[in-house]
Amino acid sequence: MSIAEAGEFGLIARIVAQLDEGPAVLLGPGDDAAVVAAPDARVVASTDVLVEGRHFRRDWCTATDVGHRAAAANLADIVAMGAAPTALLVALVAPVDLPVTWPEELATGLGTEAGKVGASVVGGDVSAGPLTVAVTALGDLAGRPPVTRTGAQPGDVLALAGRTGWAAAGYAILSRGFRTPKIFVEAYRRPQVPYAAGPAAALAGATSMIDISDGLLQDLGHVASGSVAGIDVRKDTFEIPAQMRDAAGALGIDPYLWILTGGDDHALAATFPPDAELPEGFTVIGSVHEGTGVTVDRGPWQGGAGWDHFR
Repeated sequence: MSIAEAGEFGLIARIVAQLDEGPAVLLGPGDDAAVVAAPDARVVASTDVLVEGRHFRRDWCTATDVGHRAAAANLADIVAMGAAPTALLVALVAPVDLPVTWPEELATGLGTEAGKVGASVVGGDVSAGPLTVAVTALGDLAGRPPVTRTGAQPGDVLALAGRTGWAAAGYAILSRGFRTPKIFVEAYRRPQVPYAAGPAAALAGATSMIDISDGLLQDLGHVASGSVAGIDVRKDTFEIPAQMRDAAGALGIDPYLWILTGGDDHALAATFPPDAELPEGFTVIGSVHEGTGVTVDRGPWQGGAGWDHFR
């Protein structure tokens, strides 16, 4: 059955049937709008859009994979502010001949990923057109101030939670027509986001934090610019797995290109005062100093840049 045959409201009913409601949902899908609890009296919000052919390919990813990817991209932004995600709103634009099972499986991926942090899909919209998934995420700060990109101070340590380069390796492997090593292909299809590290960093006194979605060096550039400070990354702090080194060698790629500029892993980079006790999962990868911009081992990076949606 295609989504045209199911009809708009039949499609919505099928999607809603795949979803569970988390504890923050006071009124879920089915009315003009959802109602989500906001105990902090402030709502953290972020949005991302995934377009077929630009952010995913159906021959590379299942609909469930796309759901995981779309949810992860948004949930990571919420925890990067030090907040706990509460809800997702999803807009789906799809060609009329798309099998109705595709949005059902998309909803399963979205709901499963959101469930990892106790959040849920509370509403959205559907329309006909080129396949596009747009997600808005909401979160709660639990009384804490948000951790922004603008607070890094000279003398702070730079730390990373999660991994970088894995999704980029998976993308490169898929781009060359291969499907192995599977560990990297799966990292591209379903990012492993260190969700708990965001609120933990806020509690530990992080001075700044950012979700690494477009490449470590590029995203740290936003922190350096916002904080009016220099950031230096040390290459020797990154352990390159043997499988990544082998895959990079086979493809003729420097693995540090993946690690330093590859996106889609959604690791969290944060800066902390030098005397702070780093939360579990964070590893020091550099430092903040007087100056501007981002350097690698105190020098300019000669490799490629990160992801640009218009490049």
